[in-house]
Amino acid sequence: MILSDLGCPDSELSISIVGDRTIRRINRDYLDRDKTTNVISFAMHEGDFSEINPQMLGDVIICADTASREAEEGDMPFFSRLSFLLLHGILHITGYDHERSGETEAARMEFREREIFGNLNRKGLV
Repeated sequence: MILSDLGCPDSELSISIVGDRTIRRINRDYLDRDKTTNVISFAMHEGDFSEINPQMLGDVIICADTASREAEEGDMPFFSRLSFLLLHGILHITGYDHERSGETEAARMEFREREIFGNLNRKGLV
């Protein structure tokens, strides 16, 4: 559903669900940030070998421990938080960015998050 809403229904991605230690190690080793985080994504359409499999969007790595804490803090079901983080990661690997771009791009990403998550919610998927 998420990939269809983003106009890439035939694309592929890898999803990993890990714990705090693993996400911290990945964040440190690949992004030079020595801390835990809730989701990390790596786009496959960037870099030297992006043409090998154009249908492969990339990797989304979600930290279940952090997602669980955030779900509890936000008084929401764990599966809803996990689904939102998956959506957030997919948006990153399809070109949305709220970290390195200006406020306009961050607002654009937030709008798409609300729109797609609302669609998932209306269909009873989260």
